[in-house]
Amino acid sequence: MTAQEHQSILSIAMLAAFADGHKADTEREAIRRMAESLPREAGGTELVRLYQDVLLKRVSLAEAEAGLTDAGQRQLAYEMAVCVCDADGRQSPAEAAFLADLKTRLKLDGQEAAAFEREADAVLDAADEAVPAAATAAAAPVVASSAAPGVDLDKSILNYALLNGALELLPQSWASMAIIPLQVKMVYAIGKAHGVELDQGHIREFIAAAGVGLTSQYLEQFGRKLLGGLLGKAAGRSIGRIGGAATGMAFSFATTYALGQVAKRYYAGGRTMSTELLKQSFQDLLGPAKQMQAQYLPQIQQKAATLDVAQVMQMVRGGV
Repeated sequence: MTAQEHQSILSIAMLAAFADGHKADTEREAIRRMAESLPREAGGTELVRLYQDVLLKRVSLAEAEAGLTDAGQRQLAYEMAVCVCDADGRQSPAEAAFLADLKTRLKLDGQEAAAFEREADAVLDAADEAVPAAATAAAAPVVASSAAPGVDLDKSILNYALLNGALELLPQSWASMAIIPLQVKMVYAIGKAHGVELDQGHIREFIAAAGVGLTSQYLEQFGRKLLGGLLGKAAGRSIGRIGGAATGMAFSFATTYALGQVAKRYYAGGRTMSTELLKQSFQDLLGPAKQMQAQYLPQIQQKAATLDVAQVMQMVRGGV
């Protein structure tokens, strides 16, 4: 893939991130930090410049899609845009209109586009089955957890982290889509272990309060995959590899592990932590989690080599 194709796909993904026009300042800041965290790679592509170009309206969708002439790369750009729009939940009318316009401009194969849309919807449906969009009952009182449940939660958090690290190493678009729903499910299980019945809205607010952007997190995963050579499309299939380019990746392990530990502290402590303390606690845990990530990388890679879409869907719906 050429530097121009990288830039075009990243531009489309960034335009998708702001398609609804209602991104909160915290999410915009998270996207900015994410853009600045990725190094210049792949012929000088710089995500922070693309971020600025989109915000200042210096790049248009027409200009971005004109840089993609290969049918596979155009399909990849559409898949990434769908994933970005779905990262923070169901698509808004503005996001749906953006994607419809993008699909027309890219002149995609109708069957392949529809097949991916079904995959994306299946991930969201599985997430809805696992965690309700709204609480079905009043929240139960917070109860103190014993040492044994705490140990069980640590094992569960580690399992979620290993799985999400493995998903980030896969070249398929659906793989990264499952990471955020699995984080939501993890927090739901932690709250439930402490007697609190949560819904998706509350959990997503909690994740944002901890300083983990939903859209920016997906963009970061996508940017690393693309710039690391793990993403590509040819003849209607995803191409990529698990190996050398993936060695320094799997950062979703650290994010998921730190998020799980913060959630455990928050719900065990009666939900009294301030937003500032939540963010500081997450950052304090992120460093050690990144060190653990290096330790567990062989297990993450081994898990990635065995995953398929049916397994992942089952994990989103059921147990991990």
